[in-house]
Amino acid sequence: MSYERNNSSFVLIVVLFILLVIVGASYGGYY
Repeated sequence: MSYERNNSSFVLIVVLFILLVIVGASYGGYY
């Protein structure tokens, strides 16, 4: 069960990181 909770936290961090990259790219004009 602790692995499952750890995995969901990891997924949440990855999703936040991807959103940060997308927002940074659109504001930075990389694309």
